[in-house]
Amino acid sequence: MSLAPLSSALVLEEVLPLAGRVADEVVATHASAVDTHGRFPEEALAVLGASGLLGIISAADVGGSGLSLRAAVDVVERVARACGSTGMITCMHYSATAVLEALGPRQPGLEGVRRDIAAGRHLSTLAFSEVGSRSHFWAPLSTARADGDNVVLDARKSWVTSSRRADSFVWSSKPIEGEGASTLWLVPNRSAGLSVPAPFDGLGLRGNDSTAVNADGVRIPVANRLGADGVGFDLMMGTVLPWFAALSAGVSVGIMEAATQKAAAHCAGTGFAHLGANLGDLPTIRAYLARMRIRTDQARTLLDDTVTAITTGRPDTMLRVLEVRASAAENSLEVTELAMRVCGGAAFRKEVGVDRAFRDARAAGVMAPTTDVLYDFVGKALVGLPLF
Repeated sequence: MSLAPLSSALVLEEVLPLAGRVADEVVATHASAVDTHGRFPEEALAVLGASGLLGIISAADVGGSGLSLRAAVDVVERVARACGSTGMITCMHYSATAVLEALGPRQPGLEGVRRDIAAGRHLSTLAFSEVGSRSHFWAPLSTARADGDNVVLDARKSWVTSSRRADSFVWSSKPIEGEGASTLWLVPNRSAGLSVPAPFDGLGLRGNDSTAVNADGVRIPVANRLGADGVGFDLMMGTVLPWFAALSAGVSVGIMEAATQKAAAHCAGTGFAHLGANLGDLPTIRAYLARMRIRTDQARTLLDDTVTAITTGRPDTMLRVLEVRASAAENSLEVTELAMRVCGGAAFRKEVGVDRAFRDARAAGVMAPTTDVLYDFVGKALVGLPLF
């Protein structure tokens, strides 16, 4: 895919058509190899960066497009249709970038990184989940210790997307002295003392390089602290959770859309030669396809409403944030299972493409916060109990 050099930031009307071109011409081209070999989608990320799509939520004053969550969700959903791994990497990049943009105007030291992100030459990600607290991502056990103008980090992070390929991590630790639950830091990936114990070899999302990351005496400047000491939980709940929930739901919707389209195409084009009929001529098959379409559209509609709630500050925002990811994760399980069912034995052959959607969809339910944790949060909200 050839791209003219960017002369200006993208406007909203340009984003979805451009994302569609990149998804169809680049992301989809490499998706099978990414899945088969568990290979990081370098080509796709390079074009997403060069096109300006990785910088769409960066502020205009650092060279970005200054667009909102809705634009980011649109990009992630469209990319995930072509490749779930690339969609998840983009989701985590936007989630980390949202923190940097929320704090950027008050922290001049972040300007260089923010400019690099806006220019598409810096990939970031979140590093929250830990071995000891597992899916309770808001409760880090890792430590931060002051040492002059530096801070020393020690941690056992359990799942970090783009662990070996991201340029930076938005990293959580216990506070140094503050009374809050956590503190956030911007940690360069090439910092001495960071290590990845083993490469990722997963069931689904095989190219997103999600691995454990260990920190042993990692030294970074105190100036790399994101916000005040001890306010990490507030940033997690106020910025990260809404963005991540909506964006990861976008990944699930994209996977559902891909499964629905591929299953429908297979059923329309595959038949019983001795009967002179296609699979789509069977009422049972059409009913399954209808269920897939309905579940996908339901998830997309809830996602659209959730983005509206987040961007307008509606009173029901937190409930929608909790609901949207659980709903999308569960619906994606049903849709992709039905895709396997209606495609029959052909679904076990990779050329049909629904097997990858089936495997990729299973990641959402076990990523922190897991679907079961989200159900508990929604239930607490309904009976008036505090979430934490």
